[in-house]
Amino acid sequence: MTATDLANVTWRRSTRSSANGSDCVEVGEMSSGFAVRDSKDPDGPALLFDRDAWSSFVTGLRRGPVG
Repeated sequence: MTATDLANVTWRRSTRSSANGSDCVEVGEMSSGFAVRDSKDPDGPALLFDRDAWSSFVTGLRRGPVG
């Protein structure tokens, strides 16, 4: 996937981001899944997740550390 493919994605900033906006993660929903990027580098790389992988990722975050 190229940056052009992500150009039409509507990005939203994490509610867990720092108050001054310096440590922010943005998530964008696509028809095939979700993309995650660093808000300080919007033209940089993005991590791509299909819907099943995203669901597993979010479930893991909500459960917290294992062990």
